[in-house]
This record gives sequence, structure tokens and C-alpha cells, in this order.
Amino acid sequence: MDNQTFIREMFSEFYNKNIDRVEIPKSIESREFGFTLFKESTMIRHKGFMRAEDLKEFIKKIVPSNVYYSSAYYSMPEAKMDEKGWLGSDLFFDIDADHIPTECNKQHDMWICRVCGLKGRGVPPTICPRCGNLGFDEKGNIIGYRQETWPCEICLETTRMETIKLIDILTSDLGFSISEIRCAFSGHRGYHVQIEIDEVLKLDSMARKEIIDYVTGTGIDARFHGLEEISHSGARILVGPGLHDFGWRGRIARGTYEFLLKATAKDLRGLGLRKEVVENLLANRDMILESWKASGPWNMIKGLGLRGWEKIVQRGIQFQSAKVDTVVTVDIHRLIRLPGTLHGKTGLLKISFPASEIETFDPLKEAVAFKGGEARVYVEESPEFRIGEEVFGPFKEQTVNLPISAAVFLACKDAGKVISYNV
Repeated sequence: MDNQTFIREMFSEFYNKNIDRVEIPKSIESREFGFTLFKESTMIRHKGFMRAEDLKEFIKKIVPSNVYYSSAYYSMPEAKMDEKGWLGSDLFFDIDADHIPTECNKQHDMWICRVCGLKGRGVPPTICPRCGNLGFDEKGNIIGYRQETWPCEICLETTRMETIKLIDILTSDLGFSISEIRCAFSGHRGYHVQIEIDEVLKLDSMARKEIIDYVTGTGIDARFHGLEEISHSGARILVGPGLHDFGWRGRIARGTYEFLLKATAKDLRGLGLRKEVVENLLANRDMILESWKASGPWNMIKGLGLRGWEKIVQRGIQFQSAKVDTVVTVDIHRLIRLPGTLHGKTGLLKISFPASEIETFDPLKEAVAFKGGEARVYVEESPEFRIGEEVFGPFKEQTVNLPISAAVFLACKDAGKVISYNV
């Protein structure tokens, strides 16, 4: 059986039985919708719907591989982009493992050169080492390689932690209420965070760039957040922010604390610190961490001055910043995946949940769309993966019987061929 036919049949059956799981966005009549089709991977966009029922019937009729809607509101959503009449946009954040380097991608992600067929693991090289194929265009998009990326427990936990940091910044620093924040698992390797209140509606791209710079810690200079050299009793001493300070002052202190708690000699040498300074930092680690109960460690290490602390602080900022896809938030015309619809790369649902539940949410359990049934699948190659409560694989060049949910997942990944199935 052709995999695409199998996937489309499964998607069609899901939507026919579960169309009410599709979440209808606020002000549907003002949103643009887009759909990718299984046939030739074409995309339909600039679609508008006045009623939820019309959208649901359209999804059941065309059976798309992916469904998107605009974060923007338009007076004429079906018009050409420059004629739509922009009315405002929700504030949207995308946290994806594709944009967060993790060691696990060397184990389960694969790239294949489209020119010579060379295969490799992890992040694709800029130039194919065999044929010289240029893998990226001028915007950094991967064009010369076909990628196979997999969601694993490490990827998903990494994106969860980044989402938790983002929600904390939005509520603690920027004043949003937790009830104003919508959270969703993307259906693949990350999370979406969305704010729909009127206060963000008219923010232009530059204003959203300011928000992005804040949550990512871009351009943070510790000297403007409490780290400075002052004169005290005729001597020059360093002072710095405390763990309980507000905003980025406190985040700098907490990030620096976390970095020094975990830092190795290699990490510290990588900052360009002198050998004796590195040795002093490691030898006095416990005392340094304890010092934050008082005034902090800023004057404790001989030979470590303002410039050295600035280097350490920059690493601390990385611990406290949220790793988000910056382009998505700034784009006021962005199409985003519609909650309650299936992801074409996994067969899992994009599923929303209260932001307050992010720490306990299990994406590989809650987002499973297909229940029951079994398929016989020839698996070319697959790393270990979990669907619901069951763990499958790793597989390589073998035929296995799998639940429909796992079979759809492998088919969507193009990692195997469905031989037969029953539901």
C-alpha cells in the first residue's frame, strides 16, 4: 500500500469521527486559513470561513495533511496579502526543538543530500562533504537536504523547560496573567504559546521584536542591571544584582548562580578566564553559591574583575532566556497550526491545554489521535519512540505489527511502508 494513501485514509477517518475536536479560533470570520494537501504537497491559502460548520465541512471534504490559521485578523481574509486590511494580530511564540541544539539529535535526526544521497546524523553540514552541494539558502533555510527529525523524550523535555521559562517571563516580568496565556503542544517537537488580549492586538513588528529581545535576553548588558564597580571607603569594589531582584537584574543573578553551580573547568576556560581564576572559582564554588544569601560573590575571587564577571553573566543569561523562534513572533501575518488538527509529520494532534498545566502535560500521551486497530509495517530504519504508554523500536529493515497510532507515525516519517492494516 502507498503510504500517502494510508495516511490520508486514516486522517479522513479521524476527521469524519472527531471533527468537533477541531478548535475554532476567536473571530473566525476575520482569520485567513491555509491547508497543505497530500497530493503533490501543494498548499491552499487565503481561505476564509464565516461559520465554524463551514470550516469543519471543508476539512472533512479535502482531508488536508496540515491546517493553519492566521494569527492576524483581517477585514477581507480571502483577498491578496496587500489588500486584506490588517486589523491586528495575536501575540504568538513558537518553541521548537529544531531551534534548540540538543545532543540527542545526533542519535535520532538524519539528513540526506538531495544531490548525491549522502546520509548523516544531527545538524546538516553547510556544504555536503561528498559532492559540495550547498545545503542552505541565503536566509538559512535547508534546501539541499531532506531531513528526518524525530521527537524524543529529551527533545520534548527541553522544549517544555523553555516554554516554562517563557511563561514565567510573560507573567513575572511583562505582567500577563496566566489565564491570558494559551498553551499548546505543536504535534511534533515543541510548544506554542499565544496571547489574544486586546492590549497586544495592534503591536507592530518592531514592538514584537522588543518583546522577543526581552524574553531571549538579547542585548542585555549587566552593567545596566546592577553589575558595576563603585568606590567604597577609598577602595574600588564590585556590586551586582541579587537572586530576588525583579526583571533581568534577578534573572542575571539566578542565571549566573545556575551556571556556576554546573560549570566545569572547560566551561570556564571557554570564557577566556585565566587558569588561576578558573581554579579559584572551582575551589570556592560552595562559598560562592552561599554568598548569594548576603551581597553576592562579586568581590570574592582574586583576579576576577568587572570584565571577567561580564563574561560569566553572559553565560548566565543563556540559562534564563527562553529559546523561541524569533521570526514567528515578529511576523504579524503568520499562519499557525490550528489546535485539534493532525500534524502531517507525525499524525499527532496539536492540542491545547491551560498554561498552568505545562509541568505535568504529557504530549506523547495527550496528543495521540488514533485509538485501536493494528497495521503490519516494514520499517526501513527508526530510532526508539514512544506513543501513549508504549515504547517501540529501534527498528531496522524489519517487518513488525504495530498499533495504528505507531504505524501512522512511522508512515508520516517515511521511515517504513505499511503492508496491511485493520481498524
